[in-house]
Amino acid sequence: MTAEQIGAYEAKTHLPRLLDEVARGESITITKHGRAVARLVPVAPEAERPEAVIAALRAARVGVRRGDDSIRAMIDEGRR
Repeated sequence: MTAEQIGAYEAKTHLPRLLDEVARGESITITKHGRAVARLVPVAPEAERPEAVIAALRAARVGVRRGDDSIRAMIDEGRR
């Protein structure tokens, strides 16, 4: 995987080619007046997407108990 820098005007002109490069796993930094302003990167695999992580966390907490304390009691305990 290589990283390439390209100016905003050139990126606009060559977007289809850039998307092909990103689809092959490359990441591209878009610059404006010499300063990096954006990155084109491949989409994360399904397991790394936020929705998948949230679903895994929810599944992991099924059956986990917080004890006998109510939420109010825990909040009050944290304020002491």
